[in-house]
Amino acid sequence: MNKPIAVMDLGTNTFHLLIAENNPDDPKELLHLYEPVRLGKGGINKGIIQPDAFERGINTMQKFRDNMDRFNVGQVKAIATSALRSTSNGKDFIAKVKQQTGIQIEVIDGEREAGYIYRGVKASGCLSGDNSLIIDIGGGSVEFIICNDHGISWKQSFEIGAARLMERYHEVDPISAESVSELQGYLDQILVPLFEAAKDVHIQKLIGSSGAFETFAEVMELEKGHHFDLKAIKSMELNTEEFEELTARLISSSHDERAATKGIIPLRVDMIVVASLITRYVMDRLQIYQVAMSMYSLKEGVLAELLG
Repeated sequence: MNKPIAVMDLGTNTFHLLIAENNPDDPKELLHLYEPVRLGKGGINKGIIQPDAFERGINTMQKFRDNMDRFNVGQVKAIATSALRSTSNGKDFIAKVKQQTGIQIEVIDGEREAGYIYRGVKASGCLSGDNSLIIDIGGGSVEFIICNDHGISWKQSFEIGAARLMERYHEVDPISAESVSELQGYLDQILVPLFEAAKDVHIQKLIGSSGAFETFAEVMELEKGHHFDLKAIKSMELNTEEFEELTARLISSSHDERAATKGIIPLRVDMIVVASLITRYVMDRLQIYQVAMSMYSLKEGVLAELLG
């Protein structure tokens, strides 16, 4: 029997550990831990990991090491994205993790990140022959991928993640109309490559990969009185009208109202506002009227490559 495989997705907000059976035909999940490390908190726009965030990250990596030992893991792949890409002490963090846990972290660029996200979303089964736009809203960066189940026609990563935009534009709560307007003006400038790439393409559907979209789906289902188990699904179609109603409500809500909403985890109580704004902005600009959510993203894409 092959030893289990471990994949780590070390993001700006959350560190994920996925341990799965080493079986290419059916890589059954043995463990999925996610820790709200908030590596970018207070420092992401200054290009530094703050000492308390640094400490949270190291402690989490030690916890991951203990769990990998418990499952007697063979192959290990630890992937780091925006926060460790763009901070001056990211290299120090990587060195300390290696020294304390033996885990070698690999920092990937936005292009590879988008490629892994595509593989993950494809494995969830929610792509078809029609063109879709995958959006993956992380804490540090956002990836956009124009694609279908045959392949990618365009992809790019932008350093406009929810943690970065929240620090810049969401200083008062509820977010002010002026801040919303400034944020949209900023997106007008920064997302020109996306608009150019989408100009001559009919995009049928927007697919949000995990993160904020898990929250959108969960809140929508719970408000309808449905039982909702994220682990039981790989992807789901969202009702566009309900989605637009929910995101409008989140954008105009206060912190306390969001915190009291069933289905919003503490990590996302504030970031869900800018995530809603980015998503609605892109849907409006590109006139996309269908929305779906993929539970699979980067870590499942990495797993698919390892088992490939």
